[in-house]
Amino acid sequence: MGPSLNMILRRSLFSILLAVFLFANAVPIAASADHNGQTAQKFIEGLADEAIGALTDKDVTREKRVDRFRDLLSHNFDVQLIGKWVMGRHWRSASETEKTEYMSLFEDLIVITYVDRFDQYSGEALKVVNTVMDPGKDAIVYSELLRPNSKDVIRVDWRVRQAGDEYRIVDVYVEGISMGQTQRSEFASVIKQKGGTIEGLLQVLRTKVASLQQAEK
Repeated sequence: MGPSLNMILRRSLFSILLAVFLFANAVPIAASADHNGQTAQKFIEGLADEAIGALTDKDVTREKRVDRFRDLLSHNFDVQLIGKWVMGRHWRSASETEKTEYMSLFEDLIVITYVDRFDQYSGEALKVVNTVMDPGKDAIVYSELLRPNSKDVIRVDWRVRQAGDEYRIVDVYVEGISMGQTQRSEFASVIKQKGGTIEGLLQVLRTKVASLQQAEK
């Protein structure tokens, strides 16, 4: 496990945790005719308090939390699009076998890394402050994370894209830094360090996922 991949996990931890706490069990909202971004904003604002309780419930088994995390990823994030974009130009040169294994490892890495971090939630609240439509189907929902007993405000912005009749999150920006771009740069660095091969990245991901799974036992 090289330092570059560790950096990915550290940099994206906050945004993933935030998404986990706020988006689990969110109800899909129809995305048609959203000319001014209001539907996208409602998607972000539709964060239920019971979702937080469901993910931090001490009586829920770890296996169940893993299932809930996978569900939230598939229902609220475009994991396929994010995974492809993060691999960058190397996606085109990867074989079908490599692509399939990479996407599986990419999802496993996220789930296994963050499933045990739910108890870090300490009462943060999300306040949407503005929504701007990008050309095409994207909307940027600007928000602030308010921390209890603190005057600190953390800026968290969401790139939301239509996926059929629903919305999916395709990137999260924390204090203006794109988590997708950060991961893309770090994965590219890992591939370069491993001789420019996709297999080199897969080896790193296999090792990391196996190490995390072993640590669970």
